[in-house]
Amino acid sequence: MSEAAHETTTVAIVGAGPSGLTLANLLRTAGIGCVVLERQSRGYVEQRQRAGVLEHRAARMFEEWGLAGRVLQDSRTDGVQEFRVDGEPRFLPIAELAGGRFGRILPQQFLVQRLITAFLEDGGDLRFGCGDVTLGELDSDRPIVTYLDESGAQRRIEADFIAGCDGFHGVSRRSVPEGEQTTYTYDHGIGWFTVLADVPPPRHPMFAVSSHGFAAHFPRGPRSSRFYLQCPPGEDLGAWDEDRIFEQLRLRIGDPDLPYGKVLEKAVVDMRSFVVDPMSYGRLFLVGDAAHIITPMGGKGMNLALADAEVLAKAVRSAVRDGDEQPLRDYSRTCLDRTWSYQEYSRWMTEMLHDSGDPATSGPFRHKLARARLDRLFTSANAGGLFAELMAGEA
Repeated sequence: MSEAAHETTTVAIVGAGPSGLTLANLLRTAGIGCVVLERQSRGYVEQRQRAGVLEHRAARMFEEWGLAGRVLQDSRTDGVQEFRVDGEPRFLPIAELAGGRFGRILPQQFLVQRLITAFLEDGGDLRFGCGDVTLGELDSDRPIVTYLDESGAQRRIEADFIAGCDGFHGVSRRSVPEGEQTTYTYDHGIGWFTVLADVPPPRHPMFAVSSHGFAAHFPRGPRSSRFYLQCPPGEDLGAWDEDRIFEQLRLRIGDPDLPYGKVLEKAVVDMRSFVVDPMSYGRLFLVGDAAHIITPMGGKGMNLALADAEVLAKAVRSAVRDGDEQPLRDYSRTCLDRTWSYQEYSRWMTEMLHDSGDPATSGPFRHKLARARLDRLFTSANAGGLFAELMAGEA
């Protein structure tokens, strides 16, 4: 291997999703060197559609780091959440109940595109098409990352720290020796059939419950919508053609005039939760989905990943600038406190909305309990306020 294949950096970031790109931009803003390695192509990463809601804390983070003007432009703000119950709309004023806090509608692909542009415009080092990524010497002062570049040449990077931002299936978590982490998992026993379609977005983000089952309708751009339909885990995609999709949406949302639109993407998501503790090993720090998976209910997955990225950026800055590594030692505990709080919220919300639907699925007793929980959001200022605070995110 030639000398040119050996490099050094302060932070090697594995993965160019929302967490890796956010971390890279924050480190760049702090004047800390980093290299981002991504297995996929730039085109693939920029078009990958997942989450679409930034909570208040995430938007404030971009503002405080001076990135809001480049990242949040044209993001849609919405301080109202609609609940469609047996076809009847009920509205919860999230921003009003949460002291003026609200989320922003910003589809993940737009966030990723803007983060990539900002990082590269500032001279950041972002490498796509990295194959056979391997992490080593993680418990040393200089861990290493090796990979094959797009030409097939082997490269080696020595770093002070490695950030594993490569998701649930990535190499980072698998590089932690067996027995060094405790894994917590939970199968919610529910599937979501997800549909991206060319259908005008709703006025407000919407959850719908009825005897036909749970559904949701969210904006994913000025002319597109993301729909969710409760289904059995492992549902056969082939069983859902466009006629069935829109028939069920109209029934569950209670809108017989919901327009048909071209289906751009469909998938089945099994609702599951996953957390590892600790979120670090040696000089490796796991960020986002590499450390925890949360159900889509409540829109907290991407927001947890962005929060992890900021905690790690501040901790690295403290270590590099001030020689204080205590924030790095506290990284896992700090992130896991928020993670478990959001896991509980997502599970509570999942039970409330799914059990509120078809009593034949949840059982009549759980159905009545869930409807009581749902009604309480609109009859108790304290209950509605707590829900709004959790939905909007931290102050």
